Amino acid sequence: MTGWPWWLNIVIATLTVRTLITLPLAAYQLVIISKVESLQVEISELAKRLRYEVSVKARDRGWTERKGRFIFQKNLRRLMSQLYIRDNCHPFKASVLIWVQLPIWISLSMALRNLSMDHSALHGDLAGGGVLWFHDLTLPDSTWILPICVGLTNLFIVEVFSLQRLNPTYFQKLVLNMIRGFSILMVPIAATVPSSMVLYWFTSSVVGLSHNLLLRSARVHKVLQLRSQKSETPYRDLLSAFLNKYCK
Repeated sequence: MTGWPWWLNIVIATLTVRTLITLPLAAYQLVIISKVESLQVEISELAKRLRYEVSVKARDRGWTERKGRFIFQKNLRRLMSQLYIRDNCHPFKASVLIWVQLPIWISLSMALRNLSMDHSALHGDLAGGGVLWFHDLTLPDSTWILPICVGLTNLFIVEVFSLQRLNPTYFQKLVLNMIRGFSILMVPIAATVPSSMVLYWFTSSVVGLSHNLLLRSARVHKVLQLRSQKSETPYRDLLSAFLNKYCK
């Protein structure tokens, strides 16, 4: 319909979908996470008070340590749930982005795969709709340039995210290492699928990285009225953290 070459259509469509759908959800996720973080001090105070009250009751009623711990955890979960309802920031809402983004990524990838393998008029357009070294979007990139770019971009996104965690837990480290491994695994996978899919993956990763950096802006945080304290120099801090981690 646009009359543009297929490679440009894929780039523009990816940019449009990521900006109109996933960027607002990413901003919403940031708001929810900020609210949850701002509640941690209040939750900590409630936990201290509740622990004292439970210990008094346990001593008066002769509860075992196991029962006292069960009562404490049960009431703490109830109090936390009340706080999340009060501020409308249940942590599950922060996962809305992935539940929307993943189906979009899979559906667009499969659509491009089917177009690239379907011998129709569109297949012919895709065969000549590439640019630079990948002229035929129906074939894999024999140079591996696009697949490697996908892997490197995804790895960079993971490292940028990991720099946000000053003291990551064992589970967080495990998840990050699994994502790093998947990012590397994507390289040989991307080298076996049509270049149209890989171009979409690369464009999506680049746009996602730019949105991630945009949402770090102090000005954006002011617009979103985030509760948690954020740095006024996020990009300088990110660069400093990157240099401290990898250049020393």
